[in-house]
Amino acid sequence: MMNDRYRMQTKVIHEGQRPDETTGAIMTPIYAVSTFAQKSPGVHSGYEYSRAANPTRSVLEECMAGLEKAHAAFAFSSGMAATDAVLNLFDKDAHMISCDDLYGGSYRLFETIRKKSSGLDVSYIDMNDLDLLRDTISPKTKAIWVETPSNPLLNIYDLELIADIAKEHGIITICDNTFASPVLQQPLLKGFDIVVHSATKYLNGHSDVIAGIVAVNDNDLAKKIAFIQKSAGAILSPFDSFLVLRGIKTLWLRIQAHCYNAQKIAEFLLTHEKINKVIYPGLDDHPGHITAKKQMNGFGGMISVYIKGDFDKAAEFAKSVKLFTLAESLGGVESLIGHPASMTHASIPRSLREKQGILDNLIRLSVGTEDPDDLIADISDALRGI
Repeated sequence: MMNDRYRMQTKVIHEGQRPDETTGAIMTPIYAVSTFAQKSPGVHSGYEYSRAANPTRSVLEECMAGLEKAHAAFAFSSGMAATDAVLNLFDKDAHMISCDDLYGGSYRLFETIRKKSSGLDVSYIDMNDLDLLRDTISPKTKAIWVETPSNPLLNIYDLELIADIAKEHGIITICDNTFASPVLQQPLLKGFDIVVHSATKYLNGHSDVIAGIVAVNDNDLAKKIAFIQKSAGAILSPFDSFLVLRGIKTLWLRIQAHCYNAQKIAEFLLTHEKINKVIYPGLDDHPGHITAKKQMNGFGGMISVYIKGDFDKAAEFAKSVKLFTLAESLGGVESLIGHPASMTHASIPRSLREKQGILDNLIRLSVGTEDPDDLIADISDALRGI
């Protein structure tokens, strides 16, 4: 881990990375190898089989541990594989408390797979209601799961306050830090135990890889996750590890552009006649604005808006933009537009979606790094036509 005197702009380029000792290659080589020669039975250089460890993946893991100020980090084949690995920490019939606004894929894993396979019992609550959080804790509660900013309604939850409550009860805290990235937020420094990323998103930043990260705050959790990673085998390939490392090199620069563009677009949309409501933590009227200012280094590149009208109006808008591509995912250099109710959150029952505010006229924007005025003109043209 690099010296703390270095700032994030420097760390994303150098953390965990050194020129290759054999060739001097400035970029970490892709070790496309499954097994490694041993000097004698059981005696090796630290690498024996790539499911357990691979030199390219190890560099990415060291890099992410440094960026998240973690004891250790682990790279998985997807964000959901990383999430599943964390759930493997808990015994059968464990109880977990989750924020009620979260990625539809996480909800699907919790409710349709883990509930059946391991008896996982999840209580979904407003994590800003700390009294409710305390009341929901039971002797069987083993974990608290938080997304902040959340997907897709961009709720902001106070990580320090939640961590304090969890520590009183000996409960493990987990934060999905995908929307913020370590550039904007480091939950472990706020008292959380585990950080999860879909590295597919901002960490990679180029929409050309599927990957996940788990970062942990102590040696005990590190040993457990390492064992799960090796035993279950949902590892990230050497090539994909290389791609994420390449993406991280420009993470700081990209995040600055995402934040600047999103702020400018959110302010434009705020007074638009065809928009009912704009949700962006950088706006003064966002209920989590003060908390976001306290625990984040910027407000991110995600915006959610309610279009005036119904599903047809929202769909028409989503299909009319030219620079925003209608697609799932987020966090790439290119701007994307999505309809959560029919795309990323379709696996959540309609009644529950609507209770949370994921309505048919809700649109989610992943603001890229293009010229902000071009993006605003694209949005303006599309809105004019609906």
